[in-house]
Amino acid sequence: MTTLLAHPDRIGAVSGKGPHGSLPWPELLPRCHPAADSRRIAEGRPIPAGYYADQPYVIRADDGAWVCVVTTGAEHEGQRGQHVVTLRSRDEGRSWQDRVEIEPPSGPEASWGVLLKAPGGRLFVFYVFNADNLRELPADDPPWEGGKTTRMDSHGHYVFRWSDDHGKTWSRERATIPVREFAIDRENSTGGRVRLFWNVGRPLIRKGEVLLTLHKVKGFGAGWFTASEGALVASNDLLEAANPADATWVTLPDGDTGIRAPQGGGPVAEEHNLLLLSDGSLAVIYRTLAGHPAQAYSRDGGHTWSEPDYLRHSGGRPLKHPRAACFAWRLSDGGYVLWYHHHGGRFIREHPQRADASYADRNPVWMCRGREEETPEGLRLVWDNPEITLYDDDPCVRMSYPDLIEQEGKIFLTETQKMSARVHEMSDPLATALRAGPAAFSAAAIQAEAVLDWPACGPVAALPPLPYFLGWDVESPYGHVDLRAGFSIEFALETTGLDGDVLLLSACHAAFGGIVLRWQSEGVLVFQASDGRTEWTCRTDAGILSGEGPHHLVLVVDGGPKIASFVVNGTLCDGGSERQFGWSRFSPHFRGILWRGPLEFSSEGVEAMPFLRIYDRAILSAEAESLFREFDVFGHSEGLAPSLLR
Repeated sequence: MTTLLAHPDRIGAVSGKGPHGSLPWPELLPRCHPAADSRRIAEGRPIPAGYYADQPYVIRADDGAWVCVVTTGAEHEGQRGQHVVTLRSRDEGRSWQDRVEIEPPSGPEASWGVLLKAPGGRLFVFYVFNADNLRELPADDPPWEGGKTTRMDSHGHYVFRWSDDHGKTWSRERATIPVREFAIDRENSTGGRVRLFWNVGRPLIRKGEVLLTLHKVKGFGAGWFTASEGALVASNDLLEAANPADATWVTLPDGDTGIRAPQGGGPVAEEHNLLLLSDGSLAVIYRTLAGHPAQAYSRDGGHTWSEPDYLRHSGGRPLKHPRAACFAWRLSDGGYVLWYHHHGGRFIREHPQRADASYADRNPVWMCRGREEETPEGLRLVWDNPEITLYDDDPCVRMSYPDLIEQEGKIFLTETQKMSARVHEMSDPLATALRAGPAAFSAAAIQAEAVLDWPACGPVAALPPLPYFLGWDVESPYGHVDLRAGFSIEFALETTGLDGDVLLLSACHAAFGGIVLRWQSEGVLVFQASDGRTEWTCRTDAGILSGEGPHHLVLVVDGGPKIASFVVNGTLCDGGSERQFGWSRFSPHFRGILWRGPLEFSSEGVEAMPFLRIYDRAILSAEAESLFREFDVFGHSEGLAPSLLR
């Protein structure tokens, strides 16, 4: 049975009294204004579109303006009247002008526009066009009674227009790209009569050749697209053609099949995103039903591709991701960043057609830094720990279909929830973490910020004042405001001596809440928090604390998106095979850790935890990894002396 150390000045958390018998009452919430958080999508700059707004992709024209293409309409996605528009902005998305309807809403559906800028400044917009104005197509039954669908935005012809005045006007002529037939086309629900496809991937130029992705579809049914695979169309003369409509095109890869999911990954491989690596190789990243995003590489310009695999962290662990857009960009400094959602695994694969399982939980957005790694076959990409980059206060809001643009050292993102498209400027230190990773952060500088830096075997210490998560609204006598605060706890843990369920640390009061750390017999560490009204927990992944210790842990509590997570030995938990999510949500009504009583270590806790450090902010994953890289058993970087309270 776990017992607290028998020190008379360490009874406060159990008895509810401080060292001298007085009760350290929590302070009242302060009166204040709400806090801003640039990651919160509502604080972004709106991109004006219709009721429906999708794929807000942006490029910078040679006159300095941003040109944005949006698929829009007066009704929901896929309804009649869906069309493509472009807009221009000269002030980084604060205002938009020069709206052009690439196709009128009164015509056949035009969807999924993507932009390309030629070296000479000419702009191209490519999109899917229901040129034959079909009004129904065969579909699986269920979900559509009668085996037909009237959604008409994912078939027809791949077309484009061009602009020679920086997107202010577009060509009257609409050119069609011929797309070679694959087996999936002949076997589709129309028997090959109609091409079923769409595209979300941005074009790129390789050695003067234009390359675009598209996603061929076999049929419509539960989950909308029942089977899909990737292809490319390429033109080596589009950039030089006096009339772009005269350009020639080939369809890649060679052969009769496209880029599919890895073996056992299911029938869906779609929304391929193309990257050009520094050795000239092509990489393609795409979503699947496996609960992991996939990748493949081409060393011959897209004619042949490597065996598909899942995206992986540098240690080999596959990234987890649902059926959602998984996009990557190459930055101006040669690095890469990836947009994804950091959950999934077998929980998506086991229920692939359930909309709530495979399409849901696109909030928050996580992004991670990518690096090129040499292999005998050529360069490939590996990925660091992710950072929470964008979120909405409503967990059911789903942001997706992003784009990224760099300008004057700043990083901007676009995104949409299918009704509101926005631009977001990424602030530091998040942008630094995504550009440079852990190397950009000094462990000693981070540790110097600690509000508590305490050896577990040292004298008693109380919980330091931590930020309030809520406050009373200065504008209202009754309402509250969200302060979007956070805190982090760094500590070492030796697990070899822990047997059964063990209470390691407690600093709490029955009425006022506090914190508790528990070791569970299945090898999981559990953190519990309470404000006396609201309680929540966060836990490590099963098995991640096995092996020789001591282990380095950082608990990060982020009051912006209301998410808590553990970074263990430099690795952000992702739930492993036991859980779809490695992170935990807590209530927006949580007021914070208000208790100021003493820290209580059990005898096992003193033996297992050489040090504990508390920070009054949510530190980044890259910072937590930097702390791990400098970690020693005493928890201090060379030359950094421990202290108690700051």
